[in-house]
Amino acid sequence: MEEYVLQTRQLTKQYPKHTALAQVDLSIRKGSIYGFIGQNGAGKSTLMRIISGLAFPSFGSFELFGQSSASGIVQARKRMGVTIESPALLSHLTARGNMEVRRLQKGISDRASLDKLLNIVGLDHTGSKPVKEFSLGMKQRLGLAIALLGDPEFLILDEPTNGLDPVGVMELRQLLTKLNRDTGLTILISSHILSELHLLATHYGIIHQGKLLEQLTAGELNEKCRQYLHIKVDDSDRAVEILMDQAPAKINRMPDGSIRLYESTERPGAISSLLAASGLEIEQFMPVSEELERYFIQKIGGNSHD
Repeated sequence: MEEYVLQTRQLTKQYPKHTALAQVDLSIRKGSIYGFIGQNGAGKSTLMRIISGLAFPSFGSFELFGQSSASGIVQARKRMGVTIESPALLSHLTARGNMEVRRLQKGISDRASLDKLLNIVGLDHTGSKPVKEFSLGMKQRLGLAIALLGDPEFLILDEPTNGLDPVGVMELRQLLTKLNRDTGLTILISSHILSELHLLATHYGIIHQGKLLEQLTAGELNEKCRQYLHIKVDDSDRAVEILMDQAPAKINRMPDGSIRLYESTERPGAISSLLAASGLEIEQFMPVSEELERYFIQKIGGNSHD
């Protein structure tokens, strides 16, 4: 019998002039990374706010860790970590100061965990710098550290890559993957960067205009969407030779000299290390999921507009 961290039943949120959520039945399995896909205004943040206790549904219900009563859900929320939209931070305090305030609010006794979490998100070097001087990306990372206080079992992240540069996005993906793998942390994450979700999520939900259109596993999505690695190096002939010899897969050479490598997208680190060890200078290296975007656009029935 499968265990679910979250299940919603006909969850609906209505406002005077529009419906933000329309009878949503969503299920998130324990230990999964659930990628929530949808345009701005599709209902992603509304659902996350309801589950987190920041908004109330018009009707419908949900179970959190198997609890459906009001008192049971209040207790179950203590097992969650949440960052929705812009993290609520005290701008005059340091990163550690913000962490200390949240630690006290949550009644967490372990002060040593603050430095550990700041190190995990790459903010251990900020010292006495106040949050008001942080970049957007730094604030996003601090919000993640706060969400991880108390070792939650369920993490809700609304657009956590906002403000992060490509390296920061990659590091966040690696961190979430590691937390999921090592601790069994269940994650609900929304993002506009579909290619990143395609590298991270184990399950997906596609929402449009408040309606949940589809739920599917990563395996089911991969059957419908083909990924490739976009590679550009200083010697494409040599790169093709190496890839054909060491990592047999379908390779397409493009007119601009770049390479598209299919069927090896599950191990991009090994591929980039192979090329670098062969003395090639890597100019561009990224996973591409054009098919995922096409599938999403096709699913919502039109063109994509943020």
